[in-house]
Amino acid sequence: MQSHQYMTEFFDTHAHLDFPDYAEDLEAVVQRATAAGITRIVTIGTTLEGSARAVAIAERFPSVFAAVGVHPGHMDESPDEIRPALRDLARHPKVVAIGETGLDFFRRPGEPEPEPVADAANRRKQASLFQQQLEVAAELDLNVIIHTRDSFAPTLEVFRPYAARVKGVFHCWVGSVPELREVESLGSLASFTGIATFKNGVNVREAAAAVTGGHFMLETDCPFLAPVPFRGKRCEPAYVAQVAAAIAEARGLSLEALSAETCATARRFFPKMG
Repeated sequence: MQSHQYMTEFFDTHAHLDFPDYAEDLEAVVQRATAAGITRIVTIGTTLEGSARAVAIAERFPSVFAAVGVHPGHMDESPDEIRPALRDLARHPKVVAIGETGLDFFRRPGEPEPEPVADAANRRKQASLFQQQLEVAAELDLNVIIHTRDSFAPTLEVFRPYAARVKGVFHCWVGSVPELREVESLGSLASFTGIATFKNGVNVREAAAAVTGGHFMLETDCPFLAPVPFRGKRCEPAYVAQVAAAIAEARGLSLEALSAETCATARRFFPKMG
């Protein structure tokens, strides 16, 4: 058995290690990632409190870095003004990006339609918090991790005025190839998850085959979206190996070539990661 130093290296550019799913065995999770050749992990904040936890985790493990931000799904508990708190968190040497931020207009099937006034207020607040995070990113020369769900055009509308100063990675890519071209035209990236291994992930494999080299990264979005053969279980950063195999196949690349390309892209996108 080869030691991990000689394995093909990959990064998990989007994990949620501060989630309670890892409270019992975080050290073992990070060790398993290292053993699988996953040499860098970016753990992502979804609230200000979660962002502070992400920074604390990055301090504990040399291979772990943090992104700090407020996810659009956490509008209700977020203050209206987050810039000062975000700046403080983002100045930490192991914070490599702002996020996860963006817009989420998803409605669960069977959910009652929201009151129009409340819905409009929610969307305004989402846009305001997204904009604040883009401002802080531009100020501090950091790139942004973008969440968009049922909201691609409005997300681009908020992002576009900042695109000359800030690159975005549209994480957990499930969009179309024309949408991918729009992201690339702004100098931004897509990122692929374990959905690429799912039987119903055909559109993700098509996007992975079509994406321009240097415009994509790999991630798990763990604890969600465990790839085949772990589907339905808790996901973890070690499983980037399965994501990488699916993307390499979709692109007709060797794992070594995919490793070189995606790690170089991630180092450019997260220059503080080294």
